[in-house]
Amino acid sequence: MELLVNAVKKIHKLNVCKSSVRYVNSLADSDLKTERDLPLVIGSSQALVQKLGTQVEVRTAFITEEEEVALLLELEPGLKKKRYEFDHWDDAIHGYRETERLTWGEACQGILARVRSVAFASGSSLLGPVHVLDLDKTGYIKPHIDSVKFCGSTITGLSLLSDSVMRLVKEDAHSEWLDLLLPRRSLYILRNQARYDFTHEILKDEDSIFNGQRVPRQRRISVICRNLPA
Repeated sequence: MELLVNAVKKIHKLNVCKSSVRYVNSLADSDLKTERDLPLVIGSSQALVQKLGTQVEVRTAFITEEEEVALLLELEPGLKKKRYEFDHWDDAIHGYRETERLTWGEACQGILARVRSVAFASGSSLLGPVHVLDLDKTGYIKPHIDSVKFCGSTITGLSLLSDSVMRLVKEDAHSEWLDLLLPRRSLYILRNQARYDFTHEILKDEDSIFNGQRVPRQRRISVICRNLPA
């Protein structure tokens, strides 16, 4: 397991794009700032950031390197059988592979139980399958709002393999927006108004800038849980 963890770290570091622009490789390794110093949510106004408050959360280092490897060991065999797609039934994703999983090994069950315990209220009815979305380095998620027919008030996701930037834009007022810095191995949570009234997207690598700093996008896997509509 230790050898596999080191191999994953080495591959990630070799794949980092060099740039003359200030950038964050992986927040855990960055000399630019520590995670504690970096804001995780910025917006078009401080009033909007405060208004949404706990409706938007980013929890850094939510899983360990070993837990990330455990998830990848379960996911990679199935994902490798698929090819990256560059269109989507509702034109929401570009450069992706995806799957859903109902059953997990013991280690991953524990991780997902922890995700659900912090993201959802006790007794919530959860969408059974876990959605797994694998974005190619050139892939991205376009602005969209998840269908209210299939999922409820909360969306939460683990970010594996790469840092990224998520952007939320108010559907009926595009001048109102939030940017979320999603470090590798972090957990994001969108609730209520942030989930229903704002589109969300994962920025392309070339557009992946947070608070004036370059955040290179590599291949990114997200493990997403949702609750059921009321």
